[in-house]
Amino acid sequence: MRFEPHDIAAQLDARGHYRVALTPEFPLSIKRFRFTSRRHTPGQTWHERLELFLPLDGPTRFRMGDQNLELAAGDLLVVDNLKLHHVVDFPGFDTRVLVISFLPEFVYSLGSPSGDYTFLLPFYSKLDHHPHILHPGDAAAPAAYAALVRLLETYFGSDERPFVQAGSKAYLLELLYHLAGHFRSSEVLKWEFMRQQERSLRLKRLFDHLREHATERLSVGDASRMVAMSPAAFMKAFKQVAGMTLVTYLNHVRLARAAQLLRETSHTIAEIAAETGFADQSYFDRRFKKAFGVAPKVFRARPGKPAPPGRPGLAGSATVE
Repeated sequence: MRFEPHDIAAQLDARGHYRVALTPEFPLSIKRFRFTSRRHTPGQTWHERLELFLPLDGPTRFRMGDQNLELAAGDLLVVDNLKLHHVVDFPGFDTRVLVISFLPEFVYSLGSPSGDYTFLLPFYSKLDHHPHILHPGDAAAPAAYAALVRLLETYFGSDERPFVQAGSKAYLLELLYHLAGHFRSSEVLKWEFMRQQERSLRLKRLFDHLREHATERLSVGDASRMVAMSPAAFMKAFKQVAGMTLVTYLNHVRLARAAQLLRETSHTIAEIAAETGFADQSYFDRRFKKAFGVAPKVFRARPGKPAPPGRPGLAGSATVE
């Protein structure tokens, strides 16, 4: 298969957000990327679509919420889509990756047979600090990878649209079935699954707002009113869905945008601080250095990627508080 360079910077909108176009009729996308240190986009993202991430080479370092994951070749990661996440750069990084994205309603919606929610359990039943990763040596791996091969052959191998769509969905469901069976030890009751899905949908308005207005001041009170929840209930629900507090989340988004502007524009550091929601440049400098390991001026000047505190050679994996 041919793998295109992972150059997300060229596909970001004016606010630094990367969107994958998924049509309501067929909301499934499979991308074949090649990640390298020579062409790596700093920054983090979240999205409503569900995602499977499979490096074909290794190692690959992946930041998801407050966790740093080390993936080997063939490890299939179930991405926690609403938690901020990104691939982490390091010296010599050169890996081919398959990324499978789809909307939840492609598999299960209110009109679906009740048992179909099982296909989505790997995405909604994860325990904190226990990401779902299928390793090549796991018992379910041969059947799951066989379904994945058939999915790829169907998705990329034919121009007959009805058969491509029907076959792709069939093999995606087969893949998800094997994943659900493998992760059944953390299976939740259906009402718990629906509750987590409801939390995600209820916070959708807020996430949409943050996508467009992440640099604007937003209090917990304002955010909780936006989703019609009490502040206490909102803070609990937001952390369950996003994996971090609202303040931490906003800082992550703003600093990721600042890193992009430092690399790609000639704006002054003071201008970038103000543009990304930091009224005080000295505070911005401290936050940025804590996140990326170097001051903004050094980040901009260095041709390579900075290393966060305590992890030489790893870029962008420090927790922002």
